[in-house]
Amino acid sequence: MSDIRGADTVPDDLLEAFTRYEAGVVANDLDHLDAAFAPGESTLRGDAAGLLVGHEAISAFRGTRGGVPPRRIERIEHRELGPDVALLVSVSRYDSGGTGLQTQVWQRVDGTWLITAAHVTPRATALDRRVWRTVGDPMYQGAWEGPLAGLTVAVKDLFAISGYRIGAGNPTFLDDGRAETSTAPAVSDLLRGGASLRGIARTDELAYSVAGDNVHYGTPPNGALPGALPGGSSSGPASAVATGQAEVGLATDTAGSVRVPASYQGLWGLRTTHGLVPRQGMLPLAQSFDTVGWLTRDGGTLQRVADWCLSYDGSESTENVYGESGHDLPWRFVVPTELLAVAEPDTRAALEELVDTLARHPEAPAVGTGEVGDLDEYLTAFRTVQGAEAWRNHGAWLRRHPDAVGPAVAERFRAAAAVTAEQESAARAALSPLAARVHALVEDAVLLLPTVPGPAPLRTSGGERVDAVRAATLRLTTPAAVAGLPALSAPLLTVPSLLGPAPVGVCLVSRAGTDIALVRLARRLARLLGPGDGGPTTTGGTIA
Repeated sequence: MSDIRGADTVPDDLLEAFTRYEAGVVANDLDHLDAAFAPGESTLRGDAAGLLVGHEAISAFRGTRGGVPPRRIERIEHRELGPDVALLVSVSRYDSGGTGLQTQVWQRVDGTWLITAAHVTPRATALDRRVWRTVGDPMYQGAWEGPLAGLTVAVKDLFAISGYRIGAGNPTFLDDGRAETSTAPAVSDLLRGGASLRGIARTDELAYSVAGDNVHYGTPPNGALPGALPGGSSSGPASAVATGQAEVGLATDTAGSVRVPASYQGLWGLRTTHGLVPRQGMLPLAQSFDTVGWLTRDGGTLQRVADWCLSYDGSESTENVYGESGHDLPWRFVVPTELLAVAEPDTRAALEELVDTLARHPEAPAVGTGEVGDLDEYLTAFRTVQGAEAWRNHGAWLRRHPDAVGPAVAERFRAAAAVTAEQESAARAALSPLAARVHALVEDAVLLLPTVPGPAPLRTSGGERVDAVRAATLRLTTPAAVAGLPALSAPLLTVPSLLGPAPVGVCLVSRAGTDIALVRLARRLARLLGPGDGGPTTTGGTIA
């Protein structure tokens, strides 16, 4: 690296260590990169996605990142910070264009230079195609005045927007489509309220997943936990909101596609009462369960959206189409024992501590336990009906394009194609008493449960691990879907993960049509537990 401007100011042994490290970065040599960072819990690495603390978290992240594009170091600046401690700032130029910046603190330990802190500024990108299909500033201007003025919206690529095709997370589907001649009411309502459309955001293929990965466009980043899956199928809108590229994500939820990414990325997410928001112009997966929802970074913004979109004239006092005024949910919670048992130990401990904290508060709500029954009954009936409807909606297209979808989605559709009319009929019959059980529990209380079993899995988690998490997640999310009830995930827990402290949502489920009231109730709960709408911070089951 003698041709690098400024290299002659760097001590030879430190330059050699830096050169070895840079070679490891370009080659994606994980063992060498692990060895280059100082061991222990105080080592730091940060970039635009967030801060990692501790060698273990940094190592786990590196396993998810993959390599970097070919580049060369063109400049380096060295400053001595103290005996055996040095600051290196280097400029890298990529072969494909653009520059990046690396800032590192090196310390000599037992004669070996190691990185104790690093910050990476990657080259600028005009468009993160993992998050966005198309984007503008804005793409569509909303009304200049209104209760949603100033908000920008990331729209999941399932909604019709005049002049654009629906892509559904698949390039072949996009190529096959025709430009829409009208805009979906769920989009138009936001525009009328003053929000502007930032762009069309990615989704898992045909919305048939809860992980958030996409084999065609890449996996959107997790805005709360670098290196983790973002959650799906509303991964694009969730990532756009979590990374500050939009204030609102317009999404769909069939089996948890709003709630799961909300939990994984520390967002507020509302699955609305089934049928409450018009679904015209929305590409279906399974009409018996599909519903519209929104993702936001705070409860106040979610309240603004719900108040406008779920009232006749957007006012707080107006009743919605279910005849609910939004002011009458009881200050009483029920924790379903079967659902709590699905949670991972750290999540379960954190939720139990949250309940204990509530009990000690002067405004403590009543909190009890209840039973929803065998969760496999919900999951089996749900999957059968979902699969039958998904195949009716997309089977003809898949027969024309058998190789167009990724392996995991293809496997789900193969199972969906095998559902018989008799199996579907029996599953539909099973759904009715299951829904009745959940309706009975929320008649005079609100369900309180973990949104998902635990923190977002690593992006490099194997198929077996992802499948296991998916199955456990669906056991938590399907009861509300089967009952067609509103369900809200609020970022009220933080639990340990390999990548560091990770968000986990608390899910509240209330009776049909009380969506506005549910948002208010969740915000009241968050304020009681901590300042603002953010709720408490918990680690390993304790609240700080």
